[in-house]
Amino acid sequence: MDGESGLRRGVESRLEFIEFRLFWEGHVNRSDIVETFGVSINQASADLNRYLKLAETNMVYDKSARTYVRSSSFKPIFHKPDAERYLTQIRSISDGIITPDDAWIGSVPGFACAPTPARGVSAPILRAVVTAIKRKEALEVLYQSMSSPDPSWRWIAPHALVFDGFRWHARAYCVRSGEFKDFVMSRIVETRASKASHAAASRDVDWHCDVDLIIAPHPDLSAGQRKAIELDYAMDRGRATIPVKRALLYYALKRLGLDTDPGARKPQDQQIVLLNREAIHADH
Repeated sequence: MDGESGLRRGVESRLEFIEFRLFWEGHVNRSDIVETFGVSINQASADLNRYLKLAETNMVYDKSARTYVRSSSFKPIFHKPDAERYLTQIRSISDGIITPDDAWIGSVPGFACAPTPARGVSAPILRAVVTAIKRKEALEVLYQSMSSPDPSWRWIAPHALVFDGFRWHARAYCVRSGEFKDFVMSRIVETRASKASHAAASRDVDWHCDVDLIIAPHPDLSAGQRKAIELDYAMDRGRATIPVKRALLYYALKRLGLDTDPGARKPQDQQIVLLNREAIHADH
């Protein structure tokens, strides 16, 4: 990467930041840029002037507040407003992944997230698994399965990491069973040797095959409740299609509450139903 292209990317990032702050906070000034990117006051001024030349109708200077404020004709050209990105930053702050200073959000709103139990994934074990994935190697692991009382050594050939919403897994070929399976990362007690593997990831059919979950509001909800659920899941004409790897079907159904008979819970608790349940289970 040459210095000029790196500089261009830095400028573009700061221009996007200006729009992020204008859209979400309504204002931006030089100190915001200085504090976020560690540039000089002069560089921050140059960025704001550059932005004004490119989008002069997007912000105006408020002399009393000594800051640029979003204009009524604001139309972003560098930043695509994304609610998920904004909320992900808040969740990352909650999880301790980043600090408020690391986020682009200026004034973080009050928030709380349901606690997620910490998973005891060892850094050296994760490194060993990731290394095996990159080198296409098999790894000897001491694994505690729930089908046996004590951990035992086995060879696995991992090719991907999987997050099921709660836990991290290694998607791997199990030499002992001759099948591709998910191994919970926190249950790998120890790793030992490694060797070349001939278990190509392309053989993991369930990993490379996608299925579509077609969901709809529970039919026994009221019209108003069904409309709310349609908005919750960004449904189009009363249904939404969620693609998922067949290898992750179990986790997806469980997380969406679709792993049980929809009649087992009240409609207000179940909220959504799976329209193509028979086709999915026949395929699986």
